[in-house]
Amino acid sequence: MTFSKKAKALVIAGLIAISSATPAHAADLQGSGASFVDPLLQACKAGFAKTSSHSYVYTSTGSGTGKKNSDSSIGDFWFSDSAHSATTKRSTVFHAPIIAAPIAVLVNLPAKKDVFLSATTVAKIFSGEITKWNDPAIVADNNRSITSTVYKKDAQGNAVKDKSGNPVVLRTGTKSVIYTLPNQPIKVIYRADGSGTSNNFTKWLNGVAPSVWTKPANDAFTTAFPGNINASTNIGRIVGANASQGVATLAAKTKYSITYAEKNWGDAYGLRAVSVSNASGNFVYPESGAVSAFLGEADQDANGIVSYSYGTKLAGAYTLGIVSYMLLETEYKDKARGAAVKQLAEYILSPACAAVDPKLGYVVLSGAYLDKAKALIAKANK
Repeated sequence: MTFSKKAKALVIAGLIAISSATPAHAADLQGSGASFVDPLLQACKAGFAKTSSHSYVYTSTGSGTGKKNSDSSIGDFWFSDSAHSATTKRSTVFHAPIIAAPIAVLVNLPAKKDVFLSATTVAKIFSGEITKWNDPAIVADNNRSITSTVYKKDAQGNAVKDKSGNPVVLRTGTKSVIYTLPNQPIKVIYRADGSGTSNNFTKWLNGVAPSVWTKPANDAFTTAFPGNINASTNIGRIVGANASQGVATLAAKTKYSITYAEKNWGDAYGLRAVSVSNASGNFVYPESGAVSAFLGEADQDANGIVSYSYGTKLAGAYTLGIVSYMLLETEYKDKARGAAVKQLAEYILSPACAAVDPKLGYVVLSGAYLDKAKALIAKANK
C-alpha cells in the first residue's frame, strides 16, 4: 500500500501530536497510605504533572495500610505518619520524612468561641477520665488569663530564626477568656483504623501527661488506650471512625464531640481547632510557624526517624506537630518508574507543592530537615 505525500504528512503530524501529548517516558504512579497527607497530595497533582509529565493516584487508606502495601510491593510509593519498624519491612524500603503539619484537637461545640485545653486535660478527656464539658478542669482552662507567643514567619510560613537559631518573636499577648461550657457528655471520636496519626497523638499524650496516659504509642488507638475502652462508661461515648475524613465527618455530625486530625479536615467540616498548652504554660494554636518552631527542637537519626521534644520550653511551640514519612525503594525493578517516584518525592518536598495552598496548613521543610530529606531521597532508585 502506498501513501500520497499529503497523507504521509498527515500521518507524521499525527504521530508528533500524540508524542507531544503523551511523552514516551510518562508514568502513572500508584501510591497509598496515610490519610494525613492526602489533601496535600491531591492539591499537588496538577503541578507535578505539569513539571514532570508524570501522574499519580494516591489512595488514602491509613498508615497501617501504607506499611502493609510497602511490605507486599503493592504500588510504587507509600506514606506513613509513624516509623515502619516491623520485621515485615523489606530491606529495600526506607523512610524519607518530607511532609510536616500539625495534628489538631478538634471540637464540635455550639458556641463559636476559642477553646483552650491544657495538655493534661486533653489526656484526661481522651482517656475517659473527664467525661463532661463543664468538668472543673475544662472550666479552669477556659476561664483564665491566657498567654500566647507568635513567631515571625518567612514567605513559606516557617518561623524566622535569629543568629543564635532561636525563633524571632513577632508579638506576645495576654488576654482574659470566659466561656460558660455546656453541661453535656463529651463524645470522643478516635481513629479506628491503623493510623500514624493515632501513633503520633498517643505518643504525644504519653509524652506530655505520662501519669494520665500510661501506655506507649501505637497505630491502634484502642491498644494505646490506658484503661478499659469497653467499660460501661465508655461504650457509645468513645467511638471510632476510619481515616481523617471519617473522624472529621462523624465529629461534624455529633454535637459535643472531640477528635484529632490534620487541621484542614476541621476547617473543611466546620470543627474548631483547640489551642493546646505547652511546657512553658502558653496556649498555642496549630499553625505553621508554631509547628516549625517545635520541629526545630526535634532530633533525627541517620535513617531520618524523628524524635520529638515534647518538653520544649519554646513559648510559641505547638507540640502536636508531626512529620510524615514517604516510604521509598532503594532498588526499583522498573528504573523508569523509580526515576518518576524520585521526581515525585523531590516535588512534594519543594515549596511548589508544600505551599500550594497555605490554607491546608502544611509546613515547608527547611534547614536540617530539608538537608536530611534530600539526602535520603537521593538513596531512591539506585
